[in-house]
Amino acid sequence: MAKYTGADCRQCRREGQKLFLKGERCTGKKCAIERRPVPPGQHGVSKKKGSEYSVQLREKQKAKRTYGLLEKQFHEYYVEAERMKGVTGENMLFLLEKRLDNVIYRMGIGTSRAQARQIVNHGHITVNGRVVNIPGYETKPGDEISIKESRTDNGLFKELRGARIVMPKWLEFNTDTFKGRIIENPTREDIDLNINEQLIVELYSK
Repeated sequence: MAKYTGADCRQCRREGQKLFLKGERCTGKKCAIERRPVPPGQHGVSKKKGSEYSVQLREKQKAKRTYGLLEKQFHEYYVEAERMKGVTGENMLFLLEKRLDNVIYRMGIGTSRAQARQIVNHGHITVNGRVVNIPGYETKPGDEISIKESRTDNGLFKELRGARIVMPKWLEFNTDTFKGRIIENPTREDIDLNINEQLIVELYSK
């Protein structure tokens, strides 16, 4: 499967804000945005005012890179969101938030969405008692999310035991038992991302 293989920090610099792609590095002094807050490339900061299209494009790229998706995958979420009742932009974000890899990240099991995706790929996670190794698996309210019992002694999860994690109110996860649950569907207020989803809808609807 195709995937982005370049430097994650270049993506944050290109969008001009932290996308939290590198876990703890993003909150420390080594964060690329803190050290070099200009777009990558020899030309640095452009003095030109962006066109309407470029502003919409940047918003889409920001969302894609935050969730770690390529264009085809991201567009499929837009198409699905458009079929649903309600506001298309918000529906799209809700679908992205309910991806299993994002849920694992939000629960604090992974320090970044990339690490959470790897955890899912390696079969460490069960949903309702069954191993699910598909990062894009769509979770739903009532789903029981757990770290597979045979993997709880893995060094990846040692520091997690007993830790206090701040997570959205639509999720819960017990770091003593390594078990969690999807309490309800997320709302727009639960999504703490600096993304204007309406600009993405305007771009795709042209």
